[in-house]
Amino acid sequence: MSNLIISEVYKGSIAEEAGIEAGDSLISINGSNIVDVFDYRFMISEEALLLEIQKKDGSILRVDIEKDESEDIGLCFENPLLDEEKSCRNKCVFCFIDQLPSGMRQTLYYKDDDARLSFLFGNYVTMTNMGQDDIDRIIKYHMSPVNVSVHTTNPELRVKMLNNRFAGDILAKMKAFSDSGIILNAQIVLCKGINDGEELERTLTDLSTLMPMLNSISIVPVGLTRYRDGLPVLAPIDSVSAMEVILQVEKWQQYFLEKTGSRRVYLSDEWYLMSGTPLPDYNHYEDFPQIENGVGMTAMFVDEFKQALSSEETRPVNRVVSVATGALAAGFISNLAQLAESHFPGLKIIIHNIENLFFGNTVTVTGLLTGNDIKNQLLGKHIGEVLLLPSNMFRAGTDIFLDDMELRELEAALQVQVLKVETDGSEFLKALLAAGN
Repeated sequence: MSNLIISEVYKGSIAEEAGIEAGDSLISINGSNIVDVFDYRFMISEEALLLEIQKKDGSILRVDIEKDESEDIGLCFENPLLDEEKSCRNKCVFCFIDQLPSGMRQTLYYKDDDARLSFLFGNYVTMTNMGQDDIDRIIKYHMSPVNVSVHTTNPELRVKMLNNRFAGDILAKMKAFSDSGIILNAQIVLCKGINDGEELERTLTDLSTLMPMLNSISIVPVGLTRYRDGLPVLAPIDSVSAMEVILQVEKWQQYFLEKTGSRRVYLSDEWYLMSGTPLPDYNHYEDFPQIENGVGMTAMFVDEFKQALSSEETRPVNRVVSVATGALAAGFISNLAQLAESHFPGLKIIIHNIENLFFGNTVTVTGLLTGNDIKNQLLGKHIGEVLLLPSNMFRAGTDIFLDDMELRELEAALQVQVLKVETDGSEFLKALLAAGN
């Protein structure tokens, strides 16, 4: 493989002390070439290393390193995978990317399905593009955990749902990992009338055979936009079907709790909010193993907010603040706003429930709201001193919405200060109190 360009050398690291710099390239470790991140992670676990480095001026630097077995050497690469990323070969009936309108940023249409991203960043993979050599390498290097998009363990149904004739052997692949002591996390996107009911029962029964290495299972409802022309017809989840899933999963949670001491299977917050069922408390989610899938995010946010509020003295706060949110979160955000208003006399919080016209009103999560929907629905409305928006509305690390509108454009249109707030309850309270200062 070509040389691996180093993008960053961590301050105070072994690599920095050895004179390695950003822009240098890693050629080999202990005389062996590096195929990808699996090779790299395995090789640097050795206590004695000989690194061959090509400096930016073309000269070769050979570095001998003696370190502890678990100690990192402090290198970060331009390409985290150190290899070409594997894209998704499936055509899932529920794929959200297939439901995006044309004309958006090209990166939004890319579908990754790479087990190495699962290890590095927690991405979920279908394993359909994973051959026996890939499985053997993960087992050899004991790369753990592996996060799997399961959806169903019924081979025929999974082939149909993923539109991939190689999709039916998911349980055998996961068993190979669990038998080798590799931790697994599973995700199920539930489609009404397809993989719910008896099929969900079968899937959970099959996955239970992977204990104790199966750490957690999340169940999330299918997301449907208005851009489904030419795609399979799927029924939206309603309050009745949401309640049926909750009752079904609660039985499994009790079973796993009795057998393993952990609930193991968790529902994303949407199920409770859609059905009008009170959200489980903070302790229900144990160590929040799948918060990245929206499992327990609301409970954590509420707990953070209430803890922060309890540490604040009651005092007058003469301020009017607006918060824009999606329909799903509007209820619990309103409840938190009332707590804050009671605690701080004079504080007025206006909750704006924004309808998602861009993707369609069946999409109710806050993170998929667009700048133009917010602008068009708030023009002429009373906002107060400042408008607060959660950071998950924006492309990571930027002030850009999904529809490419920038935060400054929204500010200019509404003629009010707009603040991006981290999705953390204590940060939300801080922003409510500090807004406009």
